[in-house]
Amino acid sequence: MVDRLPADKRTCSSLEFRPSSSNSSVQMHVTSTNSSPGIHENDMDTSSSASASSRSEGEHDKDSAYGSCDSDDAEQKHSDLRNCQRQRSSSDHERFKRILSSLGEESDTSAQILLLTDLCEVLSFCMESSLSSTTSDSLSIILVNLVKLDSNSEIVLLALRALTYLCDAYPRASSFIVRHGGVPALCQRLGVIVYLDVAEQCLQALERISQEHPVACLESGAVMAVLTFIDFFSSSIQRTALRTVVNICKKLPSECPQTLIEAVPILCNLFQHDDGELVENVARCMIKIAECAHQSCEILDGLCQHGLIQQVIRLINLNSRTSLSQTIYNDLLGILVKLSSGSIVAFKTLYELDISNTLKEILSVYNLSHGMSSCAVVDGQRNQVCEVLKLLNELLPTEDAKAEQLSEKVSFLASNPKQLQKFGLDILPLLVQVVSSGAKLYVCCGCLTIIYKFICLGESDMLVELLQNANISSFLVGVFTRKDHHVLMLALKITEIILQKLSSIFLKSFVKEGVYFAIDALITPEKYKQLIFPVFASVHPSFGSCQKSTRENGRCLCYAFSSGCFSSVAETGSCKLDDDSVYSLANHIRNNYFTDELCDTDKGVSDILQNLLTFSGALDDLLNLSLIKDTPGQDEEKFYALLAEIMSKLKCGEPISTFEFIESGIVKSFINYLTNGQYLRKKGEPQTISRQFSIMERRFEAFARLLFSSSDHPSVNLPVRVLLRKLQISLSSLENFPVISSQGFKHRNYFATVPNGRCIPHPCVKVRFVRGDGETDLCDITGDILTVDPFSSLNAIEGFLWPKVSRKKAEQSSEADSLREHQVKLLSNVCSYSGVNPELVGSNSKSSDLPEIEASVEVSTDEKSLGSASSSKKGTKPKLLLYLEGKQLEPTLTLYQTILQRHIKENEAISGTKVWSQVYTIMYKRAGEVEDNSCNQFFSGSDKGATLHFSSFFCGILDCDLPSDLAKESPVYDVLFLLRIIEGMNRMAFHIMSHERIRAFSEGRISTLDNIKLSVPSVSQNEFVNSKLTEKLEQQMRDFSAVSIGGMPLWCKELMDSCPFLFSFEARRKYFRIVVFGMPQQPYVRSYSDLGTSNGVRSSSGGLPRKKALVLRDKILLSAAKMMDQYAHQKVLLEVEYDEEVGTGLGPTLEFYTLVSQEFQKYGLGMWRGDHDAFIPGKSLNIEGRETIESPFGLFPRPWLSTVDIGELQFSEVIKRFTLMGQIVAKAIQDGRVMDIYFSKAFYKLILGQEVSIYDIQSFDPELGTVLLEFQALVNRSKLLESVCEENSSSKLEFCYHDTNIEDLCLDFTLPGYPDCRLTSSQDNSMVNTKNLEDYVSLVADATLYSGISTQIEAFKSGFNQVFPIEHLQVFTAEELERLICGEQDSWALSDLLDNIKFDHGYTASSPSIINLLEIIQDFDNEQQRAFLQFVTGAPRLPSGGFTSLNPKLTIVRKHSSNMVDSDLPSVMTCANYLKLPPYSSKEITKEKLLYAITEGQGSFHLS
Repeated sequence: MVDRLPADKRTCSSLEFRPSSSNSSVQMHVTSTNSSPGIHENDMDTSSSASASSRSEGEHDKDSAYGSCDSDDAEQKHSDLRNCQRQRSSSDHERFKRILSSLGEESDTSAQILLLTDLCEVLSFCMESSLSSTTSDSLSIILVNLVKLDSNSEIVLLALRALTYLCDAYPRASSFIVRHGGVPALCQRLGVIVYLDVAEQCLQALERISQEHPVACLESGAVMAVLTFIDFFSSSIQRTALRTVVNICKKLPSECPQTLIEAVPILCNLFQHDDGELVENVARCMIKIAECAHQSCEILDGLCQHGLIQQVIRLINLNSRTSLSQTIYNDLLGILVKLSSGSIVAFKTLYELDISNTLKEILSVYNLSHGMSSCAVVDGQRNQVCEVLKLLNELLPTEDAKAEQLSEKVSFLASNPKQLQKFGLDILPLLVQVVSSGAKLYVCCGCLTIIYKFICLGESDMLVELLQNANISSFLVGVFTRKDHHVLMLALKITEIILQKLSSIFLKSFVKEGVYFAIDALITPEKYKQLIFPVFASVHPSFGSCQKSTRENGRCLCYAFSSGCFSSVAETGSCKLDDDSVYSLANHIRNNYFTDELCDTDKGVSDILQNLLTFSGALDDLLNLSLIKDTPGQDEEKFYALLAEIMSKLKCGEPISTFEFIESGIVKSFINYLTNGQYLRKKGEPQTISRQFSIMERRFEAFARLLFSSSDHPSVNLPVRVLLRKLQISLSSLENFPVISSQGFKHRNYFATVPNGRCIPHPCVKVRFVRGDGETDLCDITGDILTVDPFSSLNAIEGFLWPKVSRKKAEQSSEADSLREHQVKLLSNVCSYSGVNPELVGSNSKSSDLPEIEASVEVSTDEKSLGSASSSKKGTKPKLLLYLEGKQLEPTLTLYQTILQRHIKENEAISGTKVWSQVYTIMYKRAGEVEDNSCNQFFSGSDKGATLHFSSFFCGILDCDLPSDLAKESPVYDVLFLLRIIEGMNRMAFHIMSHERIRAFSEGRISTLDNIKLSVPSVSQNEFVNSKLTEKLEQQMRDFSAVSIGGMPLWCKELMDSCPFLFSFEARRKYFRIVVFGMPQQPYVRSYSDLGTSNGVRSSSGGLPRKKALVLRDKILLSAAKMMDQYAHQKVLLEVEYDEEVGTGLGPTLEFYTLVSQEFQKYGLGMWRGDHDAFIPGKSLNIEGRETIESPFGLFPRPWLSTVDIGELQFSEVIKRFTLMGQIVAKAIQDGRVMDIYFSKAFYKLILGQEVSIYDIQSFDPELGTVLLEFQALVNRSKLLESVCEENSSSKLEFCYHDTNIEDLCLDFTLPGYPDCRLTSSQDNSMVNTKNLEDYVSLVADATLYSGISTQIEAFKSGFNQVFPIEHLQVFTAEELERLICGEQDSWALSDLLDNIKFDHGYTASSPSIINLLEIIQDFDNEQQRAFLQFVTGAPRLPSGGFTSLNPKLTIVRKHSSNMVDSDLPSVMTCANYLKLPPYSSKEITKEKLLYAITEGQGSFHLS
C-alpha cells in the first residue's frame, strides 16, 4: 500500500485540475513523481520545442478541454469547472472529518495505515478551500505525535508524507506543525537514520516548513540535521536538503549562529559536487554565512581553514566545469572581498593561491567582451568587474582597515615582495588597459585607486620596470583629459607618489609625455588657451558641476572603494573633496617636484618637441610662401624633401611621445599641405575649385609616394604604418567621447502621442509645445503635456506639428480640443486592440504601462531605426524651427540626443529620473529660406571635367562632418581629419599612384609604358580600427537604449558617418543592423560559461516574424520573383520549402539563396560581362542547362548602349533581373543569409555609391584596364609636348604604343569584346588614330563604367531599396560588403575545426571516426570543401566570421546503423548543422562514403 503512494507531489492549480476518479488521479500522480524530476523537465522542454518548431506559420495551439479563451463555450466550461471544484471541496471536507475522528480513536496498526493512506490521497489532490485552520491544526497534532512516538516505520512514513502534503495544500499549516513541536521531531528522525525512505520524507517535510519558518528550523538544529548524512541520499534529495539550508540562511540573525559554523566543512565539501544546481545552492548558503560573519575576524578565519577560498577560486576560474549564474558568480567574488577585508588568513591565502592570475583572466574577458548581445549579461558583467576591483582593492592594505590587520598585511607583503611583484605583473597592465579603453567613471576610479595603492606599497626597484612597461607617463596624460575631479585627484596622487619614489627616473618622461603641462594647465588654464598646449585647456570645469556628476547610485566616488562599505546600503555622505582640492595638490606637485626652468614653457619643451616644432614651422612657412606667390607647382620638390625629412624623423629617430607629436603641430601642418590651406575653410567661400583640386591631386600623389614606398621589406615598415600608429595612439589618448547608459529604464510598453501615436518599448519624454513670439501666422496649440517618442527625429516631430499649426486662425480655437481628442482616440484604439478597458486609462495614462502589443512595437522599431537617417533627405527644407531653452535644435537629431547634448555641454549628471520626469518646453517658429552651401555648388560642368578623376574624393575630404561636439581647433579634430585622409589615400592608393606614374610618363620622367605598371602595397583595414572607440561603441550598443541610433549619443552616428573605418567590422555590422532593422531587446539570461560563445550571425534577425514561401526547383528565378513581390517590402524572416519535399527551415532556405545565386550567373541572361551571346540580335535567351559565367575577377554588369540594335523587351528583361537581384541581395542581408555569387570590387563600389574611374576597369578586366591606362598616358604625353613644343615631328615620334603606331593597331570605335556595340554614331570616327585616341579612351571608359551600365545599377538599387535603403551600406568597404553578402572562406586547420565543432552522442574529439573525418576534410580541395559545406549547412560558403559564426554550431554525432555499417551513408540535418556519421571501419571507406554523400545527396530535402 505504501509503495503505491507518491514520494512527492506537484502543486495543481485550479485551472489544471480535471475531474476524474480517485483511483485514476492517484495513478497519474504516481507516474509523474516516481520519475526523475530532471528527466521530466527535459522532456517537457523537448516536446515544447518540437511542437513549436513543427508548427507552421499562422497556426495556433488547439484549444484544450478547459481554459480556452478562444472557444465559444469557454465561459460555460469555466462555470462547470468551478461547480466541480466546489463539489470536490465539500467531499474532501467530509473525508477529513471522518479520518480525523477515526485516527483519534483507532489504535490498530493496520487500520491506522489505511487511514493515513486515505489521508495522503485526499491531501494529494485537495485544494486550499477544502481545509480550514481547525482541521489543519487537528491534523498537525495527530501527525506530529505519530512522527514523535510511533515505532512503526510505515506509519511514520505515511505521517511524514501527510505532513508534506498538508504544507503544500494549506501553507499556513506549517505554523501549526512548528507550534506542536514538529521541527524537533523531524530533526530527531534525521539524527538517527534507520529507514532511508523515512529520512527522505523528513527532508521533504522540513524543506516545506523552512519556506515559512526558517528561524524555527535554525533554532531546532535543522541545518546539521539535513546535512549530516547528505552523502547517503540521491541527487534529487540532496537538492531538497540544500534548499532547506538556503531557506534557513535567508533569515539569519545579526550574529552568525554556531550551528551554521559547524555546517561549513560539509558545505565546503559539497562545492566539489558535479550537480550544478546543488553547487549554486551551496554557494547561496556560504554567501549568506559570509555576510553574517563579516564583522567577526575569528569566524572569517575559521571559514578559511575549511578550504572555502580554494573552492571559490576553483568555481570562479574561467576553466571551471561548473556553470554558475552571473548573480552567484558575482556573489562568490563578494565572499572573497569580505574574507580578504576581515581575515588576515584569507589575505595571505589569496596571495599564496595566486589570485591575481585568476582575476587577470576575468578582467581580460571583460576587456575583450565585444560579442555579447544580452543586456542582462552585460549588466552582470559590469557588476562582476566592480566585484573584482573591490577584491583587488582589499588585497592592497588600506588605511581604513583596523590597525592590527593593516600592520599584519603590510608586513606580509613586505616579507613577500615576489608575490606583490607577481600581483603587479598580472594586474597593472590590465588596469591601464581598462581605463584607456574608455571605462565608465566608477570603474575608472576603482582602477586608479588600485594603481595608486600598488605604487604606494611597491618597492622602487620593482616599480621601475612595471611602470615603464605600462608606459605610465602616457597613461597619466590620457587620464588628465578627463573632467571629473575624483579622477583628476587620483591621477595627481599617482603622479606625486611616483615622483616621491622615482623622481630621477620619471621626471624627464613626465615632461616628454606632457604630464607636467597637464598639471600646469590645472593650475593656470588660461595660460594654455593660446599657447602650445590646447589639449588640457578645457579640463578645468567648475567644481559644482563636477560634483553633480560623480555619484553613481547615490554613492559619492569618494566612498566607492573605501574598506568596509560593501554592504547593500550606499553611502550618501558629502564629497570629501573641497573646491580647491585639485588646484592645491597640482600646485603642490609643481612647486615641489618640478624645477623652475620647467615652469618656463619655452624652456620646458624637450629637444624632440623643439625639432618637430621647427619642422612644422618650416612646412607652414613654405606653404604660406607658396600661397602668396601663387606658384605652388614650383615648390613641390621642396615640399617633398621636407616631408621626407619629417617622416624619417618619425620613423627612425628617438621615440616621440604623443604629447610631442600633437603639440608640435605636425598633424595640422600635414593637413594644410595636403589641402593647400583649404582646411577648416568656411563653406560657401568662393574659390577656384578646379585649381585647388589640381594642386591637391599632385600633393596627394607625392604624399602617397612617400607613405607607400619603403626601402625595407615592402608593406612591413611602410612610413604610412608609422604615421598611422602615431595617430591612433594620439586619438586613444585624447578623445573623450562619453558612453551614456540608458538610466535603468525598464522595457515595457509606453504610449507616445508624438509623432505617430503608438506604443513604444521605452519611456516617453513629456513635452509642452508653445508658439514663438510674433508668430501670428502659426496656430497656438499650447495646452496639454504630450508624450513624445524620445528616439524619433525632430524632423518627425516637425511633421507632426506642421499640419496642426499651419491651419487658418478660424480653426485655432478648437485646435487644442481636437488634438486632445485625437490623442484619446489613438490611446483608446490601442487599448481596445490589446484588451485593455479604455475607461481604466486616465488622462495621464499615456506614460503608463500597456499590455504588450507586438505589432505596434514592431512598427515602432522599424520606423525609429530609419528615423534619424532617412528623415534628413537632401532637398527637403524644414517648415518649422524648434527651440529648447532658447537654442535652436538640429532637425536630424532625436529629442533624446538633444537632451543628452545639453547635459554633456553643461557637465551635468544625466539622471534617468530627471530625463523622463521633467517636462520640456519646445518653442516652434516658422522656418525661413535655407541656402544649400554644399561643396557641389561650386562645380560647373567645366570644373568637373578639369578636376580629373578625384573630384568627389577631394570634395568629400574637405566637407566631411566630424562630430559636432569637437571644437575644430582641438587636436582630436585634426587627428580624425588626417586619419580620414590617410584611410582614403590607402583605399585609393592604386588610383593615385597610377595617376602619378602616368603623369611621370607624360613629363618624360618614365621612358616606357612598361614602367607604368605598378604594385601598390596597402595597409590592412584593421590597422585603421581604433580599439578604444570600438569598445565604447560596443558598450553603447549593448545598452538598453540601443533600440535605435536615436537612443545613442550623437558622436556614434557622426563618427560612423565620417570615419567608419575607426570601428571594427563586427561593431559596424551590429550598428548597421540597429540602424536598418532596429535591435529588439529580448530578455535573455545565460550562465557565465556562455561568455565568449558566438552571438549567432545567422540568427541575428530572430526577432522578425517568420514567413514560409514555396519554391519550385525547376523555376527558381520565377519563384524568387513571386516571393520578392510579396515580401520585399515586409520586414519578415523568409523560410523556404520546396515543392514535394518535406524539409523546411534554415537548410533549405540557405540552399535557395545558393540556387538563386547560381541562376543569376548563367549565360544568356545579358547581365554580366563575358555573356557575349546575349548581344546577338534575335537570339533566344534559353538558359536551361547553361553553365555559369566564369569570372575570375568578379562579375561586373555588361554594357548596353543605345547604339546597339536590340529589342526593348530584351533589355527590359535584363533590368527586371537586376531589380530582382537587388531585392534578393537586400533580403539576404536582412535575414543574415549567405549568397554564393562573386561580384567584382568595382561593382561593390557602385553599390556603395562610390566614385569609379578608368583605374577601376583593371579590377574586373585587367587587360582592357591596362591598355586604356597606357593609351591615356600617351594622350597626356602628347598634350604636354604640344603645349611645350610647337614642332609636331617630335610629338609624332613619341606617340607610339610599344613601338607600334596607333593607326597600325586597326582599332575601330566599337566596345572591346563586343563588336556589335558601336561607341559613336559619327562616321568620322570609324578607326582610331592619334587625333581621336583621347575620344576613344573616354568613350570606352564611359560605356564600361557609366552610360552602358547606369540603368542596370539603378535597377539594382531600386530593388534593393524596396527592402531597406541602400545608403546604409556605406559604413562598409567593398571588401567588407562582400563578406556581409557572401560570407568568407574560413581556415580549415585542425585546431580551428576542433575549436568550432561539437562532438556528441557517442563521439569525442579523440574518436577514430572523428580523427579520420577531420583529416579527410582538411585534404579537400576548394570545390570539395564547398560541397561539404553545402551538404551540411545548405550553403557552400561560411557566414561572415567563419566556423565561429555558425549558429547552431556544427555538430557531429554517431549514426546508429544496422550491422552493415560500411554500407550506410552519412546524413544531415541542415537546419541544425548536424552531421550524422556512421562509425566506418577505415579512413578510406569514410572518404568514399562522404564524397558520395556530398556529391549525390544535393538537390532535395527529405527525412534522414
